[in-house]
Amino acid sequence: MADDDLPEDSKLTRSKRRWAEDGKFLTGHRARPETDRLPPGQHLVRDWPVLDLGAQPDIAAERWRLKVGGLVARPVTLDWAALMALPQTMLRSDIHCVTTWSRYDNDWTGVLTRDLLDLVEPRDEAAFLMLHGYDGYTTNVPLADFADRQAMLVHSWQGRPLERAHGGPVRLVIPHLYFWKSAKWLRGIDVLGADKPGYWEQNGYHMRGDPWDEERYG
Repeated sequence: MADDDLPEDSKLTRSKRRWAEDGKFLTGHRARPETDRLPPGQHLVRDWPVLDLGAQPDIAAERWRLKVGGLVARPVTLDWAALMALPQTMLRSDIHCVTTWSRYDNDWTGVLTRDLLDLVEPRDEAAFLMLHGYDGYTTNVPLADFADRQAMLVHSWQGRPLERAHGGPVRLVIPHLYFWKSAKWLRGIDVLGADKPGYWEQNGYHMRGDPWDEERYG
């Protein structure tokens, strides 16, 4: 989808743009994951809040495709069978949303991003990625963050298929960055040589999004 295909701004989307302009939720504190599990300015929740751009694509597993291209030696388009044929991994991690909620101990099942990178082989000049969702959403991620040992393409959460509301059938999870970087309803990954802003980055949010350094806004 092009940006023109994005749904009309929701009340939450307008609010988040205003938060970026006002620097809302910034505490000015620093924390380190080695000593403090909860990043600064965050609070714990037991549920999993649903945040999106106002649309939740309904993509059946048999129709799902993920195209990976750009600066790679072997571009691929994965369907569901090809995804499931890759090594499957189970990991537990915490997640942190820029809107200040965090949730501990999420059990994910899916494909490590490192295994996907082994499949496509990024070229030497590759340094960033642009992620695309079926809802038209985009977000940029440094290749080094995408290749983190806990980053995954997930299809299951807590032992059950990932729900549509949370980005099913497949979403990205990069636990050490704010959760807007973990694109839902993933359909495309472009490997790039230079950084480019995605949807929220064009609307005032940080280009990287490290919760431990409170990289909420640009």
